[in-house]
Amino acid sequence: MAEQDDVLYLIEDAGEMPEDTNLRKWKIAVIDDDQAVHEGTRFALSDYTLNGQSLEILSAYSAAEGQILMRDNPDIAAVLLDVIMETDDAGLELVEFIRNELHNETVRIILRTGQPGQAPERRVIVDYDINDYKAKTELTADKLFTSLTAALRSYQQLERMVQTRRGLEIIIDAASTLYDFRSMQRLAEGVLTQIASLLNVDCAGILVLRDGGDIGDDFAVLAGSGCYSRFIGCPTPQSLDPDLRLMVEDAFRRRKHDFADQRTVLYIRTGSGREVVVLLQAERQLSETDRALVEIFGSRLSIAFDNVILYQQLHAANTQLEDRVAQRTRALMQANRRLSAQWLRLQRANGFKNEILGTVAHDLKNPLGVILGRTEMLTELIGAGSPKENVAAQIEHIRDATKRLTAMVDHLINDAMADAFDITIRREPVDISALVTDVAEANKPSAVNKQQAITVSVPAHRDLTLCDADRMREAIDNLVSNAIKYSPIGGSIALAVSGDSITVSISVTDEGAGLLPEDLDRLFGRFQRLSAKPTGGESSTGLGLSIVKRIVDMHGGDVTAESPGPGRGATFTISLPATTET
Repeated sequence: MAEQDDVLYLIEDAGEMPEDTNLRKWKIAVIDDDQAVHEGTRFALSDYTLNGQSLEILSAYSAAEGQILMRDNPDIAAVLLDVIMETDDAGLELVEFIRNELHNETVRIILRTGQPGQAPERRVIVDYDINDYKAKTELTADKLFTSLTAALRSYQQLERMVQTRRGLEIIIDAASTLYDFRSMQRLAEGVLTQIASLLNVDCAGILVLRDGGDIGDDFAVLAGSGCYSRFIGCPTPQSLDPDLRLMVEDAFRRRKHDFADQRTVLYIRTGSGREVVVLLQAERQLSETDRALVEIFGSRLSIAFDNVILYQQLHAANTQLEDRVAQRTRALMQANRRLSAQWLRLQRANGFKNEILGTVAHDLKNPLGVILGRTEMLTELIGAGSPKENVAAQIEHIRDATKRLTAMVDHLINDAMADAFDITIRREPVDISALVTDVAEANKPSAVNKQQAITVSVPAHRDLTLCDADRMREAIDNLVSNAIKYSPIGGSIALAVSGDSITVSISVTDEGAGLLPEDLDRLFGRFQRLSAKPTGGESSTGLGLSIVKRIVDMHGGDVTAESPGPGRGATFTISLPATTET
């Protein structure tokens, strides 16, 4: 018969090529109760190949055996199925089992029957999820080849669709998972895990990150799996194996994906300019579908890495902000304590003022009354032409009352000064250079009014000195105010900070009238009027330098004055112990 001739022409009497056991094979199931059908099928398809893959033919001789075969081999691509076996519809029942119970929608089913009348083609093709229907008498070798090739190609396309859908579902799920990571290392570990899940294959991988985009920049290993896990945390590229390091460096240089045999290299550049290379070593060569899915997955990683970087930057900024808030809070609390202390001093001063006013009103009344009465008597005596002795006696009474009044005023002033100099200090770390700069800035308006220039010189390296910031500001301000007051219009005033391991010095130099030798002896006394006069008509109480000395003494320091001579200016220097915190 012609059909039998077709089968014979397919087979050539030639030696078999050696089989490559590493190549994947198409799994084909022949389910038929006729042993001759199994042998004929194997004979007809003995040299069949498609896309470089040969066949692996599995046999079952009943529908019951077919159920076991299909359950144990879910990767069967096509089934050549007999309709009538242990029962007239055993093959059709097996179709229902494959589709509905195993939920295998990708396997291609070709029905073959020797009795077409038992299962009419139109009814079967409509009622059952099969892909082809052939009578055994018409299924020649060529037609078997054609039907099987069409079935395998259809299976391959369906498999790609299934794999693509599965891969996209994994990518979508992985996106939400990867975007939740807050550390770079955890993200890197998650990337390797998700890629292995995406490819559905065991693979070794390594993920490296390079912060800069320049060739030659060092990179760090963030994660590794399989044989590459030993490289996790390598501090330098030189810690990697030479071949592995060359592959990573080549990926950074090429800046694109690379798929070769069982090795895959992904290159990712983030929006922030960082570069990531993922190197995978899989057990099998990736299919086109696998590669497409990996590329889609890689395109999502840029956002994930940038998210982690932004989170880390935000976390660092938040930490800095919290530190600044804490520092500001401490500063405000210290300022509040100082204000509370000043408020208490003001309350004491107000009470003292009321007491002084009461004392003045009471104690000064009598001497003033004496003076008033004696002056009236003196007027009467002079008008009456009294003797000189009587007039002199009244004048003596007035003089005595005046002396008592003067002594009382001096006593009150001394008491007020004692209260004014009841100074306490609160030591804390202070940037003296910044303090001197602030005082200079505060006094610039006064200097500008006299067309004077203020310069400040401070060291580059600043240490914190333990002192009372408010009191030292008051002392330095007094020196600068005096310098402005006694310097000529258009003059210059220089402030400088210097020091060593023992002493911190603050100097104020002016271009005023200078100091006489007798001025130096009484310079820091109370109510002292020096030879120099303010150049702009300013007033002077004579208390400023005495207050400076009191404050510096309480800090354990010293204040000195030097002058080359009259008309050549003066330099006032505050020296404090160098008890510092860097």
